[in-house]
Amino acid sequence: MFFSRNKSLLGLDIGSSCIKVVELKDLGKGKGFHLVNASLEPLSPEAIVDGAIMDSGLVVEALQRCFGAKRIKTSDCAIALSGHSVIIKRISLPVMSEEELAESIQWEAEQYIPFDVEDVNIAYQILKGTHLAGDGNMDVLLVAAKKDKINDYTAVVGQAGKNAALVDVDVFALQNAFEMNYEIDSGQTCALANIGANVTNVSVLKGSSSIFWRDISVGGNQYNDAIRKELNLSFEQSERVKRGEDVEGAATETVAPILSSVNDYVGAEIQKTLDFFKNTTPGESIDRICVSGGASRVLGLLESLGERFGIPVERLDPFRRVTVGKDVPSETVEELSSCAAVAVGLASRKVGDR
Repeated sequence: MFFSRNKSLLGLDIGSSCIKVVELKDLGKGKGFHLVNASLEPLSPEAIVDGAIMDSGLVVEALQRCFGAKRIKTSDCAIALSGHSVIIKRISLPVMSEEELAESIQWEAEQYIPFDVEDVNIAYQILKGTHLAGDGNMDVLLVAAKKDKINDYTAVVGQAGKNAALVDVDVFALQNAFEMNYEIDSGQTCALANIGANVTNVSVLKGSSSIFWRDISVGGNQYNDAIRKELNLSFEQSERVKRGEDVEGAATETVAPILSSVNDYVGAEIQKTLDFFKNTTPGESIDRICVSGGASRVLGLLESLGERFGIPVERLDPFRRVTVGKDVPSETVEELSSCAAVAVGLASRKVGDR
C-alpha cells in the first residue's frame, strides 16, 4: 500500500498546520503533468499534535472546506504519513524469489522494527541493482507503519467524503516531486529537506536512488514558539510574522535576530542528520540541498544553510515543470509552491501503484 497505475489520485497532505490538496493530470508519453486543481486550508494547532490526530472533528471540517472551496470532485486520494509511527529500513537478505520473500517478510520485519508486527502494516520492495552485503544478497526496502495511525488518517478522509486509496510515506512523496521537476544527475548526491510544522523529512538521493531517510523533530513551530516567547504574540500573529507580514509590536529589527537564532537551530539539527548519513555511508558527500515546506520561506534560512554547508541550497519548486490550468489562480500556486511538495508527489501516483 505504501508503494501502491491506472486512475489518477488526489494528492492530500494532512499536515500539522495546514492541509494541502493537489490534483494533477498525467499528460502521458513523458510530457509531464498538468495542474488541474489545488487548495490549501489552515488547521488549528490543537487538531494534530506531533503527528497524532487529537481532534478529528477539526480535521474533517478543514478537509471539507478544502474540498468544497475548489469543488474538488475526485474521490480517491493518496495520503502520506511520517514521524515516529513510521519505520523505514534498508535491509540485506539472502537472494530469494518474490514468493519466498512474501512468505518470510513478517519474520524478517520482526528483527528490524521496534513495534509488535501485529500492530503495523508492512510494505517492502526489492531494490534492483544494489548489494549491501556482497554476492548472494539483495537489498530490500522495508516500511512499517502503525495501524492505529493509518486508521486515524484514513478515517478522517472518509468522514470528509473521500477515500484514502493509497497510503505513502512523506519522504517518498517528496522524492517523487523532486524527480518530476528537476534533471537527475546520476553522479550527484542531493539532500531533500521538507520542513513541516513539527517534523522535517530528510531524504538523500544518489542520482535517482534514495539511499537515506530520516524524520527529525524540528520544524516551523520552533519559529512560532520563539516569536511568541520573545514578543508576547498570539499563535496567529507569530505565524504572520514568520511569513514576513507586518504585525503591530513586531518590528523588523526585533524579529530578524529571533529568526536568525532559530535558523541556526534548524540548520544544526539538519546537519546532525546529514553528518550521521556521511558517517554511516563512507565515501559519500552531499552536493546540493533542496528545501521545501512552509518554513523554507523564512527570512534568511536558505542563506544560513548555504553558509553552514558550503554547498548550493535552493528552494524546491514542486510546480517547476508542471503546467498550470487556467482555473487555478496564480496566487494559489504561489502560496502552495513552498509547501506542496508532498501533495504534488502524492498526486503523481495512480490507483494500484505499488
